[in-house]
Amino acid sequence: MSDELVLLEFWPSPFSTRVKIALEEKGITNYELRGEDLYFGNKSSLLLENNPVHKKIPVLVHNGKPICESLVIIEYIDEVWKHNSPALLPSHPYDRAHARFWADFNDKMFINSLRKIWRKKDGATDEDKKEFIGIMRSLEAELGDKPYFGGQTFGYLDAVLIPDYSWFYAYNKCAQVSIETECPTLDTWAKRCLLRDSVKRCLPDNVKMYEFVLQLKKRFGNE
Repeated sequence: MSDELVLLEFWPSPFSTRVKIALEEKGITNYELRGEDLYFGNKSSLLLENNPVHKKIPVLVHNGKPICESLVIIEYIDEVWKHNSPALLPSHPYDRAHARFWADFNDKMFINSLRKIWRKKDGATDEDKKEFIGIMRSLEAELGDKPYFGGQTFGYLDAVLIPDYSWFYAYNKCAQVSIETECPTLDTWAKRCLLRDSVKRCLPDNVKMYEFVLQLKKRFGNE
């Protein structure tokens, strides 16, 4: 019997996008997407049943069993479909721990910094911009001169981080800061990732994302 896979997601969410990229990288295409709308308060009964603790996306329901939290889901995908190439997580325990550290750094720092920008009615302050660029430069330093964060091949940390690229255009429009100018190595990495079919199929359009941010600003009275 084939696996039954349902992914509860929200299209602008980088957390959803990274899971979709991981599935695509492993050649898993027989999954059902079910869209949620967390920002505007519409949570399905299916989401509440399968993630009663956090009530957030993404949730991967595999043969009726839910797996929550995007980083956990990606590791689950890599482990369950370990015979599907490529392997996403590094093989060495230290390298896996290192990749997990930077994934955690991104989720704690990048997302919070981004929220400060679109939620401010009068726009980002110089301090906000400095903080955001500092985060991006930390990631850029970790990348170094490697083509991908894991080395020569696209892997776990690349799948985790590349969805952030969809927000760069909105950041530029809202805060007048260019990632291409401030972090050229990181921008080149992102454009390299965009050449992959998995990323091209899953990454939201930059302009559509900016329009979504404008909707959020309007909804929260920050336009």
